[in-house]
This record gives sequence, C-alpha cells and structure tokens, in this order.
Amino acid sequence: MSEEEGRDSLPPTPAIQTAYPDDIIRILLATDNHIGYMERDPIRGQDSINTFEEILQLGKKHDVDFVLLAGDLFHENKPSRDCLYKTIALLREYTMGDKPVQVELLSDPEEGKAEGFSFPAINYEDPNFNVAIPVFSIHGNHDDPQGAGADGALCALDVLSVSGLLNYMGKIDLPISDAEASSTGIAVRPVLLRKGNTHLGMYGIGNVKDQRMHFELRSNRVRMFMPKNKQEWFNILLLHQNRVKHGPQEFVPEGMFDDSVDLVVWGHEHDCRIVPEPVAGKNYYITQPGSSVATSLADGESIEKHVALLEVQGKEFQMTPLPLRTVRPFVIEEVVLNEVADEEGLDINDQMEIQKYLKMKVNELIGKANAEWKERNARAAQDGEPELPEMLPLIRLKVDTTGVTETSNPVRFGQEFQGRIANPRDVLVFHRSKKAAARSAKVSIDEPELSIDDPRLSVSEKLEKVRVGTLVKEYLSAQELQLLGENGMSDAIMLFVEKDDIHAIQTHVSKSLKALVNGVQPNGELDEDDLEDLLVKEREKQEKHYLETRNAPKGPKSKGKARADESNASSDDSMMRDGEDFAAGSDFEDLDSDLPPPKKAATKPKKAPAKAPAKVATKKAPAKGKGKKLASDSEIEIIESDEGEDDEEDEAPKPIKRTNRAAVLSQPAAKKAPAKKKAAAPSTQRQSQLTFAPAGRSSTRAAATKARGKMVMNDDDSD
Repeated sequence: MSEEEGRDSLPPTPAIQTAYPDDIIRILLATDNHIGYMERDPIRGQDSINTFEEILQLGKKHDVDFVLLAGDLFHENKPSRDCLYKTIALLREYTMGDKPVQVELLSDPEEGKAEGFSFPAINYEDPNFNVAIPVFSIHGNHDDPQGAGADGALCALDVLSVSGLLNYMGKIDLPISDAEASSTGIAVRPVLLRKGNTHLGMYGIGNVKDQRMHFELRSNRVRMFMPKNKQEWFNILLLHQNRVKHGPQEFVPEGMFDDSVDLVVWGHEHDCRIVPEPVAGKNYYITQPGSSVATSLADGESIEKHVALLEVQGKEFQMTPLPLRTVRPFVIEEVVLNEVADEEGLDINDQMEIQKYLKMKVNELIGKANAEWKERNARAAQDGEPELPEMLPLIRLKVDTTGVTETSNPVRFGQEFQGRIANPRDVLVFHRSKKAAARSAKVSIDEPELSIDDPRLSVSEKLEKVRVGTLVKEYLSAQELQLLGENGMSDAIMLFVEKDDIHAIQTHVSKSLKALVNGVQPNGELDEDDLEDLLVKEREKQEKHYLETRNAPKGPKSKGKARADESNASSDDSMMRDGEDFAAGSDFEDLDSDLPPPKKAATKPKKAPAKAPAKVATKKAPAKGKGKKLASDSEIEIIESDEGEDDEEDEAPKPIKRTNRAAVLSQPAAKKAPAKKKAAAPSTQRQSQLTFAPAGRSSTRAAATKARGKMVMNDDDSD
C-alpha cells in the first residue's frame, strides 16, 4: 500500500458536527512545562517561564473555561524560591478576575481538600477567591510528592493548591505501612463538570513508577469510579508515564484503558504529537502535547512545540493545535564523515579540514534556524500579532567519526559561535557506529539496563545510555555489602540525588539495620558460623520483601484473575486514602449495585473465603458534606481495567539477571580463603559507622561479628 493510500485510510480527525456555544467546554491543553529548567543559565534561564506565560496568555485570548496540565509543571522536585515566586505571580495575573466560571462542579468540592481546613479543594468554589480561569493539573515524575508522616507526602503543587491558584488532582498517597501495601491498587476518582448539556469527567493519575503502573493494569487493580450513566459523559484521562517502550515493564501500553474513556492526554513524552491518534481496537483517542521547552538536544525536541484548544460538546470533540512562539528555535542534523569523504573528497585524516567542514555545517544550521524564526514572525504578523525579538537558536550537530583517528575538542570548537547560538558548549557530539548497530538498537529496548562494562558500547554511548541507577547498583554489588541490600541502597541514593532528599540514605540504613537486627535475635547461644548463616538468610529475606513492596505489591492469598475481584474490597488504598468514600457528600447510590458482572470470576474455581468479604465491603460509606449540585438520579460504579491477560504479569516483576561489573568483581573474592576470625566487639563498645572492605579483602565472618556486637548493643539500650 502506498503512503498516500495509507493516509487516506486513516480515520478522519474528530470534529463537532453542529456547534452549540452554550454547551461547548473550551479547554487549553498543555504538559511538561518544566518551569525552572536551566534557570541559572544567562541565555536560556527564562525560557520555561516565558513560555508558561505565553500559555496562560493563549488561554485568556481564546476565552477557555479552564486550563488542563498533564504533569511536570516544575523541572525540580523542590523548585527555587525565584521559580515558585514567578509561577505564583503568573497564575495570579492570568487566572484571577471577574469573569464568571461557566463550568459547574458536580463532584464533591471537599474531595481532596487539605485535611483539617475548611476551604474546598476546587478554588473557584471558594467564596474568598475570584477565579476567572481555573487551572487543573496532575503531578509528573519531576514534581512528584516526596516525604512521609502524618500529613503525607507533599509537592510544589500542594503549595499552589492550598494557595488557591491551582487545582491539584490525581494525587497518589502511598501506604504508610507494609501491611497496607500488600492488598491495594489504584483508585481513580474524577472531577465532574457540566456546562449546558455537556457532562465532562476528568480522571487524573499522577506519575508512578512504570513497573508499578504496568503491574497494576495487568492485574486489573486499577479502579475508575465513573457515573452509572457514563455513556452520557465525555471522559478524559490524564496520565504521566512512558509511552515509548524502554523495557518489558517500563512503559504503559496504549490499549490498556477502559473503553469508557474518550480521550487520553499523555504527558511525560516530549515530542509533540498533539493531533489526536486513534488506538487500534479501542474507542478512545490519544493526544500527546509534548513539552513546552526543550530539556534535551534530541530529535524529538526539534519538532515545533504546540499546545491545544480542546472543545467538547456532548460526546463529540475537536482539537486545534496552537503553535508556541516563545520557544527557542532548535535545529538538529547528523553527518557521517566517511560518507562526506566519499561524496565530497574530504580528507578524514586532516583534522583542520574536518573542523573547517563542521564549521560550515553549523553555519548552515544557524541560517536555517534564523529563517525558521523569521517565518514564525511572518505568520504572527498575518494574524495581527506583534513580532518578537529574535532569539539565539539551539543547534546540535551529531558527527559520526567512524574511521577518524583524531577529533577536535567540542567545547573549544563551540567558542567560535559564542553569541550566535544558545548552546556553544555542546553544539557538537561525536559518536562511532558499530558493526552490530541493529543488534545494539534492539538491546536498548529488550535489555534497557546496560552495563558500564558492555564492550559493545563506546565511551560516549555509555555516558548516554547507561543509567545512573545501574551504575550505582553495580558499584554497590561490587562492594560485597554484607548487611544492606543493593536494591534498597540504590533507590535511597537515587532519592538523594534526584529528589534532593538529604535524609533518604540515613533513613534507609537505619530502617534496614533495625529490621535485620530484629530478624536475627538469638533464642540461645550462637556461635559465629550460625550467626553468619542467620545474617545471610535474613538479608536475603529483607531484600526479597523490599523488591515485592517496591515493584508490585500483591495480595497474600490471591492468584491470577481472582485479584480483580478483591480490588473491590474495602481497604486502605495505596494510591488514595479513604478509598471507598468517593460517594460521600453526594447522591450516589450503593457501589455494589452497579459493579461489572463477575464474568471473570466464573471461569475460576470458587474461593468462598476470599470473595465473601468483597461483596460486603463494596457498600457505600456514610455520606458527608454538601453535594449540593449533584443531580438526584446520579449514580456511580467502579470500572476496572479489563485488559489483563491470564498468563502475563500475574506476579510482581522480578529484577533482570545479567552479567555486569558486580558479577565480574565478586567472582575472585568468592574463591579466596576466608579471613581469620576476629574477636567479637565488646558489648559496651558503640559502633559509630559502618565500614565496608574492598572486594577481595572483606570477610563475612567479620561482618557477622560486627552485627552481633551491634545486636548486643541494641539490647543494652533497650534495657
């Protein structure tokens, strides 16, 4: 089939056939604003905040009913005071005013409000605020909640929410105790709106680890609380996950959502695919607005940036892409020096000649970027908008240096373009092609956690493809940790680095050692050999328990599809507190009256003890709150993801076993004779810190002796 025939076979773009202005809900869609990205850079520091201001201006210009954001509003988990200050100022400037809000809230305004305070969760329901354009947002992986305690995890969106400037939806509260994590799933509760005869339901799922989300979807543990007459509602699902497959479970398949959803707004992916795309075998469309600022010099970021004007009427919708003018122009290109040598006679052994050719190519890209900016200004002038001053472009030239013996310094090369481009230090990137290039590309998908010792990767490819988490895990494995697990320690270090949690490592070490000591409490006299074996077994047990609770908690007595029935049971939800209390303050009827028919349970052997409590637990909790705007005949039911497979992913994902630096370095140490026994530490001596010997010189006997000393010390303290 030709390319033209393929385009003709695509379904038509969704559109509203007959428009009734009083029934149309107008929404401005955007995602991945990354406010604060490179804020200390003298050239690019204001790019993200300037584009966010343009987005709010577009919302005001097109008279939208509200703005909808799909995660990563901020680039940092803890944005700077300057960044937070400017964001609050912009929201106050463009979203407050005398314009009446045309959309009526039908769901409970108290749902999701700050505990212990009287003001509602939805800002325009608060009589103390004069909101003109509400803003709704979920969190992404950059600005997700962190911390624990009585008030739960908090993020920057919580600050904006209690300030009355933004409506934070899709928040996920992880369980405080391990006991709660073993039997819970993801509960998705909507924000229900109405304008005229159009009913809109918005379901937000803030970012969680892709492995966890993949497991929850496969195991039918995602519950969507939807009105009973869901056919009359236009349902939008917002999520912030990997769409591109980075590994067996490190993405979310496009076809795993319920057919009751009409439109999926996909965040996290930065390439702009804003035109709605149908999903094979499903009734819904997917739109991917992409980022509003380029955070990496990759091919996907070079696509022109857009936001969208979404118009919804009844069950129909249409989307109008709106190009962003304040985005810095970005041009990327790749050259293969061997091919240039064959076509143009370039001498690849002459460094000066190569450098001259590369400078010529960069100048061509600068000219192309400047022409793009002028064209953008010309389009704006036709629409009656003022021209913007020219911005320095982003230029990236990827150079394949296969067969080249010597290359120039990229930083020194870029100094010549200082003042002409925005990224002179990294305008060039060198790489070499491999004979097994096709195989390497496959490895990047099927085996995403590449090792730093992989001989197939060059130095530049290692820096680009090998993950920091993998490096940390391999280093910790090479140290032959005797008391702490590599996975937990690796995650703690990643929290310390990525989320700026300065207490992450200390908290993990204290918790792990306490659990280990409690697990090896002796019932009588133990010699050093017995204590060593006991330590090894307890460490393996703790590591296994950590992996289960981190990746995918599962019910202790359920298997296969039976877990889907248990997801209806009343419990402390791991993703949302007060899981069965959605109907509070409304006229919703009992939840169990509208549950999907138990067709899946009929195919399995009967398990009366497991199912009996599930039927009773689905009763609605006692009503509370006002629920003043809900129609009296409104009802609700739980829609579960029904795309789980019988034989796939019924158990928690297991770590990939591979040969890496840890395995190579640990083999010689395992063959050495055990070191001499050391005397046990006196019970009155305190161990100030943990010390680990280098590979090949550590002794498990010494570690056991230290643990026994630590254990005795704790007993004395407790007495």
